This record gives sequence, structure tokens and C-alpha cells, in this order.
Amino acid sequence: MRVVFRLLALSAALYAAGPLHAGSLLNYVGECVPFARAASGIQIYGDAWTWWDKAAGHYRRGELPRVGSVVVFSRTSRLPYGHVAVISRIVDPRVVMVTHANWSRQNGERGHAEQDVTLTDVSPGNDWSEVRVWYRDMVGLGGTTYPISGFIYSTPVDGAPPPHPAPELTGRDPDYVGALIDSYK
Repeated sequence: MRVVFRLLALSAALYAAGPLHAGSLLNYVGECVPFARAASGIQIYGDAWTWWDKAAGHYRRGELPRVGSVVVFSRTSRLPYGHVAVISRIVDPRVVMVTHANWSRQNGERGHAEQDVTLTDVSPGNDWSEVRVWYRDMVGLGGTTYPISGFIYSTPVDGAPPPHPAPELTGRDPDYVGALIDSYK
């Protein structure tokens, strides 16, 4: 009986660990929210679009991307639950890379993790209020512009130490040149 209880406890712990139980953050298949939580260390729950308001009073928020911050996509008809992604690299003032899950199809299915994907500010005021995302199915930036609420920084407002982002948040050799070409063509 103790063995069964220990196996059940281990299974529950692995399930609670979320994307990391897959052995690698990049092997994750599922929704963007648990992935962003594991990748950033930011502990917010609920649909992606609700993260912006839920962060108030808990985490610092702002309008500029920082490595390790979570970008919150607003709810739209195309994104009824919103979307969250973690900033993995800053390329230039209007181009960053994100690591996220459940965006492009891979092997015909959604949910897979993608590392160092191009995200471009296309807002008229250069204020990161509207973005386009690299889309694997098109092998380039998608044609849809998405409104975003802003960026949640990993700095808690209560002065607690910030969580550490996952070590696999970014790759060794991201394609900066490709990101810039995609963004400015």
C-alpha cells in the first residue's frame, strides 16, 4: 500500500510540475498558460487574457519587453482566451524573441513549445500595443495584428526575490538576422 501511495504522490507531483515533467521545457505539448508559468516562474493562474489584471498588486507591469517577462495578448475573436508568451531575447527596440506554446502547428497539431520565435511591435506609436508573431505554418510573420495588454515582469511588488526563468527559455544561437528580416520586409 505504501508503494502505491508513493507512486500516486510522485505522479501528482509530476503533474503539478507542469511542462517541466516532460524532461525538457521544449518537449511540452499543451496550453500556453502552464507553459508560461513554468518558463517564467511567474505564478498567475487563469485564462491568458486575465493575467494582466491578476498581476496588479503582485508583479510589476509595464509597456516595454524585458527578458523573462510575460507578454499578455488581449482577448480577441481569434484569441478568445488570449495568449501568453515569455520574452527570451531582445533583438532591437521593435523586435524581440519569445518562447511559448500552443501557437503554430507542428506535425499537424497545436500545443507544442517553440523557442526564440520572432515577435514584432507593429503599433503605429511604437508602443508595443500591437504585435505580429512568427508563424511556423507560414514560415514567417503571420498577417494578423494582435493587441497586447503589456508585459508582466518577474519582479514581485512585495520585494520578494524574483523567480528564475527556465534555463531553456532561450537557445544558444537564435536567428537574430532572420528575426530582423522577417520583421522589416
